[in-house]
Amino acid sequence: MTDANQVKGDRLDQWLDSYAARAHGLRASETRSLFAVAARPEVVSLAGGMPNLKDLPLDQLADATARMIREDGGRALQYGNGQGLPRLREQIPEVMALEGIDADPEDIIVTTGSQQAVDIITELFIDPGDVILAEAPTYVGSLSIFATYQGDVQQVEIDADGVIPEALETTVTRLEREGKCIKFFYCLPNFHNPAGVTLSEERRPEIIEICRRHHILIVEDNPYGLLGFEGQTYTALKTLAPNDVVYLGSFSKIFAPGYRVGWAVAPPAVREKMKLASEAAILCPSSVGQYSVSTYLESFDWKQQVEEFRGMYRGRRDAMISALGEFMPMCTWNVPAGGFYVWVGLPDGLDAKDMLPRAVTNLVAYVSGTAFYSGGSAGHDHVRLSFCYPEPADIREGVRRLSEVVAQDLELVTLFGPSHTRPIEGVSAPAPDQI
Repeated sequence: MTDANQVKGDRLDQWLDSYAARAHGLRASETRSLFAVAARPEVVSLAGGMPNLKDLPLDQLADATARMIREDGGRALQYGNGQGLPRLREQIPEVMALEGIDADPEDIIVTTGSQQAVDIITELFIDPGDVILAEAPTYVGSLSIFATYQGDVQQVEIDADGVIPEALETTVTRLEREGKCIKFFYCLPNFHNPAGVTLSEERRPEIIEICRRHHILIVEDNPYGLLGFEGQTYTALKTLAPNDVVYLGSFSKIFAPGYRVGWAVAPPAVREKMKLASEAAILCPSSVGQYSVSTYLESFDWKQQVEEFRGMYRGRRDAMISALGEFMPMCTWNVPAGGFYVWVGLPDGLDAKDMLPRAVTNLVAYVSGTAFYSGGSAGHDHVRLSFCYPEPADIREGVRRLSEVVAQDLELVTLFGPSHTRPIEGVSAPAPDQI
């Protein structure tokens, strides 16, 4: 063996020098890395955004699926259309109509969850170094995609009413002055992940106008739009500017995530390129998943099921807000009007990422705010708490356990200063195979 080969053979990864440059941007998601810990029965997980499926009519779904396989199995188990099952593309506008969105089935492309749609759009539009605008904070899964394609993510400040138009204008103007190429603005306008806020109706036309004036495509990611706790919906950016917006939807939150069925509504030219890119990657989305979703929409009262989800999640939201008021008055938080998440601000001097191992030791899990910023350069002062999956009693207990960790860290801050300026003795993060 040559010296060079000996060196490579001694590495943990002997192919390190062979990867494409974009592969080095791949990082484990801070959310996904918590799943193993969160799955332990003794841990109360306020981390993952898993939909609660306990209210689905599983027995009836099993019967309907069996009937679908008997009657349509030859097609459902075969390769399908690269754009998606035509019948499902006719049904999706019925779902979107609940939010006042008028969509043509021909402009819809079915994807493997809306995550694949984000990946396709990024692949089509982003060359290394191109700018992607996103909210600060933003969805961690999309940040991972943007890093893979070596996009330059520039995040724009938000407040209780969503992205701030003046901040967007200032950011765009600065980037253009610097000669940067801005390709699209990725946003989650409804019941934001992780911040839980909703873009106000007043701001929506302003955001459209800014992006249109600067020729910036808008990618509107809307997985939670039908989960307003009082049944409220908001004007889609796609409705305001059909030719300037790619709209993303998903059945993961209003039906079940295991089917991995989402969709995109795009201007015709963009749709065609998305279809070609999807076919190149996966040939076609899951046929059996699409047939199953189509059967559900056709055979079940899915609108009533959405209403039941709203009530169930509203009760869990109320349980979390009540517990925060009882156990964590030293923190700040928003009260989301829908969705899955509460964005909690920590007292001065506390570090969410530094605190996480101690929280896991105390049998509660959350996601550090750092996960939702490009490069993890911000967000140390926030945690995302998810209320969608645990029972209300478990939510209360999880917040109580977390409050103990926050109180202990506050005592340390009082004695020794902010946690990020001092070593923590006797406490270590979980090993990689434990998180």
